[in-house]
Amino acid sequence: MTTRQAACSCGQLTLVTEDEPIRISMCHCYACQRRTGSVFGAQARFLRDAVTVEGHSNQYIRIADSGDSINFYFCPSCGSTVYYESDEDSSQIAVPVGAFADRDFPSPTVSVYEVRAHGWVSIPEDVEHFD
Repeated sequence: MTTRQAACSCGQLTLVTEDEPIRISMCHCYACQRRTGSVFGAQARFLRDAVTVEGHSNQYIRIADSGDSINFYFCPSCGSTVYYESDEDSSQIAVPVGAFADRDFPSPTVSVYEVRAHGWVSIPEDVEHFD
């Protein structure tokens, strides 16, 4: 098994897992675009029990298009989001792929909210596609 560590920009808030991701996805929704400051968010989901979080975090709760609450945990010092959870399924935790700072991290297998994708973004053909 591979040990992976995610961290905020300043290193105060960290997350460690030895499990493989359950799912790796890219999301083109406007909320992810705003949250990341990029044209999509890329995240990996893990079983909550396989993740250890250390450090202090603040929480931001957003209501998803589905009506479910999503709880984002970010560093109070540097503002980086390190993980988030949905009230719909508390057995999983999502981690922004960039928080791992690992160029060899596995690529996404799912792409969602493609109707909101920027026209110049290339989406791999071998992923599951959802509008």
